Amino acid sequence: MPVETTIQVRWGDMDAMGHVNNAVYLAYLETAREPFFEQVVGDTLTRFVLRRVEIDYISQLTYRDGSVRVSVELAGAGRTSLRTREVMTASSDGRVVAEARAVIVHVDETGLAAAPLPAALRERLAALLA
Repeated sequence: MPVETTIQVRWGDMDAMGHVNNAVYLAYLETAREPFFEQVVGDTLTRFVLRRVEIDYISQLTYRDGSVRVSVELAGAGRTSLRTREVMTASSDGRVVAEARAVIVHVDETGLAAAPLPAALRERLAALLA
């Protein structure tokens, strides 16, 4: 089940071409992953690091669109990581502006090494993927 977040497009998000700068999309995606983690992962949020993000830019997003809806859903889980699928749509007309995939790794207490997902979390993720 996807978790949706609406984010206001700010004037400062625009670039010289009049559309949201490509780097801002990363910030939008990160903002949307927070409620996803709160609902899906719970209190282990601080023990995850972003390993990879892949973005396909599909349509321009501009200030006139007002806001963007970002949908984040679980796409898979491994021994130490989970994968998400993220879709951004313009609130003004519902068109898809970007699609992304991310790999997020569970880390140990040092934050320097991958660590196995806790058993309870693995079970929760497996249930969501079923």
